[in-house]
Amino acid sequence: MDIIIRRAEEKDAEKVLALLGQVLELHARLRPDIFIPGSTKYTAAELTEIFADESRPVFVADDGGEVVGYAFCVIKRQPFTTNMKDFATLYIDDLCVDENCRGKHVGTLLFDYVMSFAKEQGCYDVTLNVWEGNDSARAFYEKMGMFVKETQMEILVK
Repeated sequence: MDIIIRRAEEKDAEKVLALLGQVLELHARLRPDIFIPGSTKYTAAELTEIFADESRPVFVADDGGEVVGYAFCVIKRQPFTTNMKDFATLYIDDLCVDENCRGKHVGTLLFDYVMSFAKEQGCYDVTLNVWEGNDSARAFYEKMGMFVKETQMEILVK
């Protein structure tokens, strides 16, 4: 594998959609009460918009012209309230490595690239959410040095 990390381009949309499908199926197995199998988070048209939006950078892992992973990011400004200091956060909205390439350090390459990008942008931190039950993702992010910042809790209304 000779992987480069680069910004996503319109030509990458088809493979990114397939990878979005892999993520959705994982989430649908974890939370069938929320996620709809056979769907994706974004449409091809939405991907074209996102790829062109500088505030929502998408990076792909390119293995000789084949997209084998991605990281959807969003640059957010804090504060959300007036009692917080002003800083920028790079939020990883979605990170995926093709199931056929897992264990080959593609995720590490993507994550390291995102960290470098965040530093270049002057971000204070990098954040993301992991669905409960997605233990392999959580272990990966912890291995990358991430730690729990806050916990979101729920109760189902019946």
